[in-house]
Amino acid sequence: MSVFMTADALLAHWQGHRRLTRRVIDAFPAEQLFTFSIGGMRPFGDLAREFLSMTMPMVNGLVSGEWKSFALAAHDSKDAVLAQWDKDTALLDAAWPKIAPAKFAEQMVAFGEYPGTGYSLLLYVIDNEIHHRGQGYVYLRALGIAPPAFYER
Repeated sequence: MSVFMTADALLAHWQGHRRLTRRVIDAFPAEQLFTFSIGGMRPFGDLAREFLSMTMPMVNGLVSGEWKSFALAAHDSKDAVLAQWDKDTALLDAAWPKIAPAKFAEQMVAFGEYPGTGYSLLLYVIDNEIHHRGQGYVYLRALGIAPPAFYER
């Protein structure tokens, strides 16, 4: 079996997306992050809290095999979200090497309800962030703010 992507390459890819998402969060005016929405969609601050509620619980579950419930992060200010984002970035870098290589291909049920392999569960978290970051781009443009270049990760 050949390896398409190493674990370290996946982490670097994810951290690139996280850097971009952080810049999107930072581009929002503080007073709009948790209030601005279009068409009944959730404000981007709520989406950022969702990202925070998924990242480390998923990685910690892969490391330990213990799937502690993930609750929506309670941060209610832009500064608090960015501070937690930065903290989680360091925690992600520290926890990642502790994921046993076999865990990436292992079938499991995360949080008692999400079946998949370790890598498919991680890709879901990454894809969810990318998907909702696009919503943040739409919001920023609607607010008259140029979003960060998507290709600068």
